[in-house]
Amino acid sequence: MTVPVIAFFNNKGGVGKTSLVYHVAWMLSEQGYRILAADLDPQGNLTAAFLDENRLEGLWSGDQKEAKTIYRAIHPLKDGTGDVATPKLENIDGDFTLFPGNLALLPGDMALSQFEDDLSDAWPKCLDEDSRAFRVMSAFWRVLQNGADEHQADAILVDLGPNLGAINRAALIGSDYVAIPLGPDIFSLQGLRNLGPTLKNWRKGWQDRLKKNPNTDLELPLGSMKPLGYIVMQHSVRHDRPVKSYDKWIARIPDTYRKSVLNESTEGVPLVADDPHCFALVKHYRSLMAMAQEAHKPLFLLKSADGALGAHTYAVKSAYDDFKKLSLEIVKRANVKKNNP
Repeated sequence: MTVPVIAFFNNKGGVGKTSLVYHVAWMLSEQGYRILAADLDPQGNLTAAFLDENRLEGLWSGDQKEAKTIYRAIHPLKDGTGDVATPKLENIDGDFTLFPGNLALLPGDMALSQFEDDLSDAWPKCLDEDSRAFRVMSAFWRVLQNGADEHQADAILVDLGPNLGAINRAALIGSDYVAIPLGPDIFSLQGLRNLGPTLKNWRKGWQDRLKKNPNTDLELPLGSMKPLGYIVMQHSVRHDRPVKSYDKWIARIPDTYRKSVLNESTEGVPLVADDPHCFALVKHYRSLMAMAQEAHKPLFLLKSADGALGAHTYAVKSAYDDFKKLSLEIVKRANVKKNNP
């Protein structure tokens, strides 16, 4: 039985996607779920959010044969010396968490970009029933499942870079669900218009290829890529409402999501606040975010010792409630169950 993979993806950058994955991973671990967070963005921003510079240097400067990052885990396959390896996960603990051991990280690696050409070549070769091509295209999914088995994870949360390249195609065909973070601007809307048809094409393309798999003993992802919904990120708030400059873009999201991602009718489309496809409108927590980055912890777990005093105390409580609601809705929609409730 495989572990559900939830990818967080938008080909528009700068929408707070990595911060969202980081905070959802922490919140779910606080709610008793065993979570594997995986960084499949060659920029490695999620890894940098979890680990300090000393640990990063140890990960990225070591022997490439040791499977300490996603790239090291696929290196034997890329190098032609073997298949994917079981990754060595980073256990994410802290004296501020209720459930130490629930959260693990599969670290990213800037060297992952070296795998892009292999993935580009393998995609068409799958149609020729090329055995190695299927191993290459399924490499990410198999490493994720190996890591999830090692961690006994209930779910895998994947952070991806903001592009429609071969790395993200391979990562997404290994995803069961896709959550889409959006900013309240024209760029996110255009990204959504590009994303919907691309997911549809990749899904169909993988289904066509699965029929030609010559490896009867090789387990492959189904490439479901089911849209879970969208999250509107980092909007400014005044009197509990987004400022007017963003209103017009937010108002267009439900229509664009249905048309581009779901291929549904846009008649009678509700506002974002009433849209069942919208998880939440996540506030920009301003100074709390900087405080959290300095403390190297999620903003909703900040304490007075971290500088969360006065009005910040109420903001931390609000952030906790917001992320708890959002995170539990994600696992509910993805039908994630606790292995040891």
